[in-house]
Amino acid sequence: MKRDPIKLLQALVRIDSQNPPGNEKAIIAFIAAYLKSFGIASKIYEFKKDRPNLICTIKSRRPKKAVLFTPHVDTVPVTGKWKFPPFSGTLYKGKLYGRGATDCKANVAVALALIARLKKEKAVLNNLDLVFAFCADEETGSYYGTIPLSKRLKGIDYGVVLDADDFNIIVCQKGLLHLRVELFGREAHGAYPERGVNAVAGAVYILKEILDKGFSFSAHPLLKKPTLNIGRFCGGDKVNIVAGYCFFELDIRYLPSMNKKRIISQIEAIIKKQKIRYKIKVLAHQGPIEISRDTPSIKILRTILKERHINAKLSPSFGATVINFLEARGIESFAFGFGAKGNAHAKNEHVRISNVYKGVDVLFDYVHRLDAYFD
Repeated sequence: MKRDPIKLLQALVRIDSQNPPGNEKAIIAFIAAYLKSFGIASKIYEFKKDRPNLICTIKSRRPKKAVLFTPHVDTVPVTGKWKFPPFSGTLYKGKLYGRGATDCKANVAVALALIARLKKEKAVLNNLDLVFAFCADEETGSYYGTIPLSKRLKGIDYGVVLDADDFNIIVCQKGLLHLRVELFGREAHGAYPERGVNAVAGAVYILKEILDKGFSFSAHPLLKKPTLNIGRFCGGDKVNIVAGYCFFELDIRYLPSMNKKRIISQIEAIIKKQKIRYKIKVLAHQGPIEISRDTPSIKILRTILKERHINAKLSPSFGATVINFLEARGIESFAFGFGAKGNAHAKNEHVRISNVYKGVDVLFDYVHRLDAYFD
């Protein structure tokens, strides 16, 4: 088994774990074999065929607390024309290229390299159990990964979601609200539109007002403003038929000063002006998150980064991470990681080699410092 973190990352990148279609079986098998080479037992949880998750635990001498480190092992699909083959793990000018290099296999490699280093140096912590969860299905909602897996996690005090860039610490996150709005008009001959109720025309007026009016909110120092994306629009059957049905889907990322109920109420008020039957369905929802900067888990990490002259920031997440699902289980969590900013989901995805080596050092210091805190 490869012990060098970069060679390890190359091996991980060369395993295709694109989601969709979604098949993490090969990469989880690799991780299980890697851990076994150090004599570390692991447990597999599979909530859908060929979509396994893996958990392993490194016990301390007299457990007082437990910290969870969790990266995901799936990637988005390969798109665009690449400078290097996307599953090659090519090294070029201080960077490693490949799909998942930043999101999120660099974090997987650092977590595994940390385990290897602890074993190599026979470092046994006194008070802090280390739990590692390598999860499937993050890129399409975590329905076969963190969501069901988190219910199996018992006795975890702190969570570190390894899914961030450039050593930044994610301390707040926008809420996510995906809505499908269906409009029910009345069909008629296209030459006599006045005889029908055009659902497509209604949707156009509704969407224009939503875009023009926006949502009411209070400013946030890190999260900026809420966003709205019209992700899907579908309606009508034929050019000479008044469209009797239409639907559109909205991706709304909202601030802590906002709430789901109020957002939907604002949209309903706009729809009702068109005097058309409608139905709103919530496709997905995660509430916004604000994380205390004063917890020992974050303060200790910031001290280590400062000592190592790593200019990391307390940062927001404008997208969605799995922090929500851990917080919902009562696990005090934040996100952290070693990727390269602007590379997630992009063609020519890469990570800086130096980030990977530094990442192992930082986490090694971190678990020892956090362990000592509980003496």
